[in-house]
Amino acid sequence: MKNIQLLSGIALIALSLTSCKDEKQEKAQKTIDAYVTYVDSVKNVKADDLKADWATVEAEYDRRAENAQLALADIKDNTAESEKINASKVKYEEFKKEMTTVLAPPAPSPKQQLRNALFGEGKIGDDMSFAWVNAQNIHNVYQQFVHTVEDNKDSYSREDWDEIKLMYEALDSRKNTVEKEGLSSEDNRKIAGLKVKFGPMYTLNRMGAKSDENKEAKK
Repeated sequence: MKNIQLLSGIALIALSLTSCKDEKQEKAQKTIDAYVTYVDSVKNVKADDLKADWATVEAEYDRRAENAQLALADIKDNTAESEKINASKVKYEEFKKEMTTVLAPPAPSPKQQLRNALFGEGKIGDDMSFAWVNAQNIHNVYQQFVHTVEDNKDSYSREDWDEIKLMYEALDSRKNTVEKEGLSSEDNRKIAGLKVKFGPMYTLNRMGAKSDENKEAKK
């Protein structure tokens, strides 16, 4: 009788262990399936629609990917599941590349590119604010402006020259303010020399650009 009870106890323990193993495998399987489903669901959403929430999507992906990888240890023969995880990783990385393009800032307009070249990246935007120009840096600002124009004068279109003139006049206007804020006589003299160089260069090349465009229009 005691032997029967002992055998029954061993059988119950074995059944319990098997049941626990089955539960762990089932839970692991669900974790992996949830990861695969998540990747597929993300890929089915338009990239533009995910822009605002992309950081959240990435954080959730990382969490699910880590859990899926850990779950493999609870599956005895996990070759097929490992392949599923790897396939989803490839899918996600491909989609991530697409998102990188979507999330990239738009290329600046030709006008903004010109402003960036004349004054530095992002210094002058649509508001055309020159508040950052002061008595300490205005000579360098003029210097970069005039030298940039001089270096690229042969490549500017008539529209470029019109934009250059607009920017030049705005910088001159700022100079009138800066002169009252401690502009040194030496810097003022150097700026005057740069202005003397710019004037004829603008007039000559603006006329040349217009003439070239007229010739092109007649062809």
